[in-house]
Amino acid sequence: MSAILNVAFPVFGIILAGYLCAEWRLLGAESSVALNRFVYWIAFPPYLFLSMARVPIADTLRPDFLAAFGGGTVIAFGLARLCSGLFGTARPAAHSLRSFVASFPNTGYIGIPLFLAAFGPAGTQPAIIATVFNAAVALGIVVVLVELDLAPSAGVPAMTRDVAMALVRNPLVTAPVLGLVASALGLAVPLPIARFCVLLGAAASPCALVALGLFLSGRPLTRYLPTIGWITVLKMLVQPALTWAIAVPLLHMEPRWSSAAVLLAALPTGTLAFTVAQAYQLDVESTAAATLATTLVSVITIPLLLTLLQFG
Repeated sequence: MSAILNVAFPVFGIILAGYLCAEWRLLGAESSVALNRFVYWIAFPPYLFLSMARVPIADTLRPDFLAAFGGGTVIAFGLARLCSGLFGTARPAAHSLRSFVASFPNTGYIGIPLFLAAFGPAGTQPAIIATVFNAAVALGIVVVLVELDLAPSAGVPAMTRDVAMALVRNPLVTAPVLGLVASALGLAVPLPIARFCVLLGAAASPCALVALGLFLSGRPLTRYLPTIGWITVLKMLVQPALTWAIAVPLLHMEPRWSSAAVLLAALPTGTLAFTVAQAYQLDVESTAAATLATTLVSVITIPLLLTLLQFG
């Protein structure tokens, strides 16, 4: 219980700081957009690059873990896409974003600190591998799907070109790819560049959380309760259950890795989902509310899982 509280309390504290800054008129509504642009274009890409570059390729190639964690993520994404179509009308890009919100666990800013606090430095490897998957695969897929919908419809060749150029220009896609290339080639990141990435990356999470708090101030989010409800159920209950079904009955993974996959799948929605939503101006309010709701629920569900999985 103390491990999750040690991680969750600062998260809620920073969101509250952003909320109070808006309530007390210390920062205006435009500050949320500015902070998210800073996170999206400047702070988070160096974090992704360094995270990928520092993980040896061999360490990320654990097929059973990737099949369980990645499989649970992909199936949850598909179920969320179905729910989004059933419970609401929107353009395909918005459906893709809602599916992302319902299947994108916060492995980087909650998962790694949680595993570090609960299991020590030696126990963080599953969280690091999951973060690599999220950055290199899950994020890339949702950006592709959103860009496919937003690209001008001028024929398949033109649309393919537009989507490809959008991906090349997107720092959240190119940064982890470059990091993986550096890792695959065995290139060490020079110390000055590494420190640059660490300093900027350290600003990403608090700025994203402050932006979330600023955005939540004064917004009537109760109208999004149905959307928040099914997203929270899928993210916090269905996704970890799917991951367990793949890891244990299907793949018979060793307990430490299967439990880690389930715990990581049960983490709340990553704040990067809100950053992406605001960057594309898609479902920003419901994304913010769902991110906050899943984080609140995790304070109850994660300690229960730690006990059930015999971690605590």
